[in-house]
Amino acid sequence: MFNAMVFMVLLTFVVGLVAAWARIVGVRTGDVKYGYFKLMQGQGVPDRVTVTTRCFNNMFEVPVLFYVVCTLYISLGVEGLPGLVFAWLFVALRSVQAFVHLTSNHLLHRMLAFWASFMCALLLWMNLVLQQR
Repeated sequence: MFNAMVFMVLLTFVVGLVAAWARIVGVRTGDVKYGYFKLMQGQGVPDRVTVTTRCFNNMFEVPVLFYVVCTLYISLGVEGLPGLVFAWLFVALRSVQAFVHLTSNHLLHRMLAFWASFMCALLLWMNLVLQQR
């Protein structure tokens, strides 16, 4: 469980670095004015900046549920194969979603990866509740 959390954190840092790089390139090429980033509004920005920023923001939405449930598994001493499988599937699917988002941004593929990872988070929570009964 802990290792899955570490991998998810590393994925978040990688996506954050990609987003930061897209912003730097946007400013350097003159496609984005530096002041835009004060409020994130006021001008059109290149799709690359928008996509990478949204992908990074996604790392702080559903994954919060993942971090909480994993922390509960660890703190409550809940062990077992189902929890580990769902945790690693969640990380793998979030990695796929981020990869699709940052490359082709194919909506159907991204959506399928999102919903599958969402279901893994739900199954992690359900498994934890059942283990505590």
